[in-house]
Amino acid sequence: MNSFELNKILGALLGAVFVIFSVSILSDAIFSSPPPATPGYAIEVTEDAGAGASDGPAEPEPIAPLLASADAGKGENIFKRCQACHTVDEGGANKVGPNLWEIVDRPIASHEGFGYSAAMQEFAQGGSVTWTYENLDHFLANPKGFISGTAMAFAGLKKIEDRADLIAYLRQHASSPAPLPDPEAGNDDDAAAAPAEGEEAAPVTEGETAPAEEEAAPAEETSTDEAPAEGENASSGN
Repeated sequence: MNSFELNKILGALLGAVFVIFSVSILSDAIFSSPPPATPGYAIEVTEDAGAGASDGPAEPEPIAPLLASADAGKGENIFKRCQACHTVDEGGANKVGPNLWEIVDRPIASHEGFGYSAAMQEFAQGGSVTWTYENLDHFLANPKGFISGTAMAFAGLKKIEDRADLIAYLRQHASSPAPLPDPEAGNDDDAAAAPAEGEEAAPVTEGETAPAEEEAAPAEETSTDEAPAEGENASSGN
């Protein structure tokens, strides 16, 4: 390679470097964004600690107020989804799930001749827990969520009105239907504790202490004849 060709190569390299640096400088000049001489105003947004926050999961809607007006006829139609796994007549056979005659207030996991899941037997606490209206409602709404580990292969009835109608139908299948719960039972204690409208609470005299609040009554044991055992479908639906 002679000196002439070497000079051409070096010239080309220097030219390329010059072009690159020129483009870089030109780009910085065009797209530069210097900070403003006078800063703008920062907008501070205060966060509301209470907005969108909740202390815990919402309490489920109580079933008691709906049972008085529930339609057992509609409940019978809903029960047709459960007939593949349950019978409801007196002396009816156990299928995938236990017979549901006199299910309301029956001790959980207690129907003779049916093999209940371990989860259901544990929940029953030796038969001390029964299928109360509330327990039936919670189980029919979400079997696996209410009794973790149950073999009940039923997704649940999401509408509380459907559950009330189904429970009303099941309640009829008993020699002596269990009494309906008082729709206002949950409000009795509050009404008794609050002074009547326009009436002031009696003042506590000097040297006298106000009586301690009564302890809340223990929650009523809930249960119903066990909701369908392993693999069984709730009477509320398959």
